[in-house]
Amino acid sequence: MNFNKYQSTGNDFILIDNRNLNFPSDNQSMINKLCDRRFGIGADGLILIQNSKTTDFKMVYFNADGSEGSFCGNGSRAAVHYANSLGMFDNTCSFEAYDGLHEASVSGKIISVKMKNVQNGSSKLNGTFIDTGSPHYVEYVESVDKIDMITQGRTLRYDNEFSPNGTNINFVERLHDNSVKVRTYERGVENETLSCGTGVTACALTSSQLEGKNIVTIVTKGGELTVSFDQNKGKFSNIWLKGPTEMVFKGEIDL
Repeated sequence: MNFNKYQSTGNDFILIDNRNLNFPSDNQSMINKLCDRRFGIGADGLILIQNSKTTDFKMVYFNADGSEGSFCGNGSRAAVHYANSLGMFDNTCSFEAYDGLHEASVSGKIISVKMKNVQNGSSKLNGTFIDTGSPHYVEYVESVDKIDMITQGRTLRYDNEFSPNGTNINFVERLHDNSVKVRTYERGVENETLSCGTGVTACALTSSQLEGKNIVTIVTKGGELTVSFDQNKGKFSNIWLKGPTEMVFKGEIDL
């Protein structure tokens, strides 16, 4: 099987051209092994690029544990870059994903993806629960560097407040007027990731309620992203996630 390995601000993915529909997408254990960093290629998730009857392409996303995931912001940016390299569109596109249709644009390694409209979050525990294509819990702390992500993140991920499927966990530190620092524990990966697209979007939207800004810079371990949006009467719209994405290497692997 041929593959391309991508990273989007440290969030890494296996990208596969599945326009011929030959990939065994129902083989969860195989996908899990491909994402394993010792016995496979190694990645936070696996993405199939497929043909679409209504858009430029379809993105199918799997978590590192092999389960089909919800929408992945950074993964979608990698998918856009890869589909562009396959010649499926020029500089702008629309694509299908788990949560519906999205728009995107390409400018070199900078990929911008339009997210779905989002309702204001609700108060949960010591933070905010908000769905940005994937469910996220956002909690503000004085210093994200002092957080034990494995212990605290995993405990909150399985908290009864988020049953039955759990949620992704984000800790946020305010830096200055329109900038925050974020660390994320992702369900499905079951670990901290260097960056999470839907997570930083959730953090940007919740930060707007504190800062009153509609363009937010998010600092993650894997790099910086920006999120811009409009807010009106309890709803966020025109949400764009923007940041760098690059192909790291490509090759083939025996299944």
